[in-house]
Amino acid sequence: MRIIETKVYLFNELNEDAKENARNWWRGIGFDYNWWDFIYNDAESIGIKISSFDLYRKEIDGEMILSAAEIAQNIFNQHGESCDTYKTAANFIELWQPIYNDYMDENGANYLCSMLEEALIELEEEFISSLLQDYLSMLNKEYEYMLSDEYVDESIIINEYEFYEDGSRA
Repeated sequence: MRIIETKVYLFNELNEDAKENARNWWRGIGFDYNWWDFIYNDAESIGIKISSFDLYRKEIDGEMILSAAEIAQNIFNQHGESCDTYKTAANFIELWQPIYNDYMDENGANYLCSMLEEALIELEEEFISSLLQDYLSMLNKEYEYMLSDEYVDESIIINEYEFYEDGSRA
């Protein structure tokens, strides 16, 4: 039988090079959960179902599960004025409201009604596309924050991980 003694260190006890090794270790395992769930849930609470995203390709897919007007109203009720989604919704309503009013006034005139309906559909498609881009931006910001030294250090310290002198996980 042998007994081997070794020293282990908490993150704050490591030198800077070892801390960087520990951060790299965390970045390799720190994303083993659906970190995007709260952003998906936020989108769903306003009426958008995000189905997928790819930060590297800058792509996001989703669909409206409520009408565009309901989505805009939910954003006004749930998001602050400084949010990109709020600004997107305000811009949409500003453009949508006069077309919608004209559409409702012209219900009997088929040609004009059809043109206004097409304009409303196009505006709604642009709205959902813009909102999905806002959510893609949120996902990207969250991902970048989760890679930051500040977040990684906090996560390591809170979990009280131990390391060898070189920063490799004990």
